[in-house]
Amino acid sequence: WFSILNRKTGEPPLINGWIPYLGKALIFRKDAYKFLLDQQKKLGDIFTVHIAGRYITFIMDPFQYVYVIRNSKQLEFHEFADKMASKTFDYPALSKGKFPDLKENLHRIYQYLQGKPLDIISDHMMKNLQDIFEWKCSQATDWETEKMYKFCCSVMFEASFVTLYGRVPAADGHKVISEIRDKFIKFDASFPYLAANIPIELLGATKKVRKELIHHFLLQNMTKWLGGSKVVQARQDIFEKYELLGDYDKAAHHFAFLWASVGNTIPATFWAMYYILRHPEALAAVRDEIDHLLQSTGQKRGPTYNIHLTREQLDNLVYLESALNESLRMCSSSMNIRISQEDFVLKLEGNQEVSLRKGDWIALYPQILHLDPEVYEDPKEYKFDRYIENGKKKTTFYKAGRKLKYFLMPFGSGISMCPGRFLAMNEMKMFLFLLLAHFDVELVENKAVRLDNSRMGLGILLPDVDIAFRYKLRS
Repeated sequence: WFSILNRKTGEPPLINGWIPYLGKALIFRKDAYKFLLDQQKKLGDIFTVHIAGRYITFIMDPFQYVYVIRNSKQLEFHEFADKMASKTFDYPALSKGKFPDLKENLHRIYQYLQGKPLDIISDHMMKNLQDIFEWKCSQATDWETEKMYKFCCSVMFEASFVTLYGRVPAADGHKVISEIRDKFIKFDASFPYLAANIPIELLGATKKVRKELIHHFLLQNMTKWLGGSKVVQARQDIFEKYELLGDYDKAAHHFAFLWASVGNTIPATFWAMYYILRHPEALAAVRDEIDHLLQSTGQKRGPTYNIHLTREQLDNLVYLESALNESLRMCSSSMNIRISQEDFVLKLEGNQEVSLRKGDWIALYPQILHLDPEVYEDPKEYKFDRYIENGKKKTTFYKAGRKLKYFLMPFGSGISMCPGRFLAMNEMKMFLFLLLAHFDVELVENKAVRLDNSRMGLGILLPDVDIAFRYKLRS
């Protein structure tokens, strides 16, 4: 009887749970993927779940996604994201009337992560990655053994930090960035709890760590860093126009931008590297493609040579991109949320209608699509060439004989799509390119690494354990 309680005509069946307020939160947190599949079998493609005081209507049929995504007037996202981010990163919400047009002005800056400006920032990232790999090369005269997640974290964090915010000119610049990274990892471990609205006071040292991190981004510290990016400079210029935005608030915004830049890229880089090393045929194909590109452009590999890649060359590495997309398919678990701005009827394909109340949440859960055996044969298996057909990129996937508009959604959708997705893809490709061009790389341990589900719904899942690998300079 729970599921018919107070339902109006046209509202989907409700799964309420028997604990007041919590509803189905605990079971959902434990394994959202399994929970949603079970409900879909029982109730069909549209149902509402009561989770921690919220009513979330899930649309499970990927052919209906487009109707949710295109309805951005009635189904809003930014206010929800703003509330969550301001609480997580400790700055005042943008939607409050104190900061007119700040949200729009910040949004406009994302043009620096597309087109020509994207080429510039990608070139800087490539140079910074090469500097770090060169330093690694100087250490690796023979086999060097490291933990893989730690390695990806250290390389990607430093390269991203220097690319976005500039170099720390102190003699111990490396050390300063390592300290920021260590604090970042501590904060990041609490991120799922903050996102779930758990007060930061209950999360041990998290509040202190967050404050220390934000202090690194105070203007007097940032002005010392050399050669930062246009995108960060433009953000600084905008913040200066708002007198009501305190120094700490501006610093908190910069810290939030850092988290957005690396919080998902680091684990995604780890999974791409892990799966390529686990599958010798993937490693051979990707390395072959990399070597071929270097030969055809007359570039030499080795620590003393600078490799330059145009965006077109990066885009044409079809095996590298397919291997990366395949790992993203397997490890991403983001929930695309929209909030109903009014009582209204959402019209879907096939004359279906869903009655929504003001404040209701609508959610798409693409992990269901990514692991659908009808769309992806043997979805739990890693197939590095899944996104290649006749030597070219494969972009047509089908379900029930019909072509899907959406088949891979690691970066969200519509208005909530990650504005830094092109840079993120470039960074991960460049990391893998340099790693495989310079080094022989192999796993040392044979243990299976699994997905840690504690970030379900929040982006890229982390590994449940780290794994040792070794590398040495290629002869």
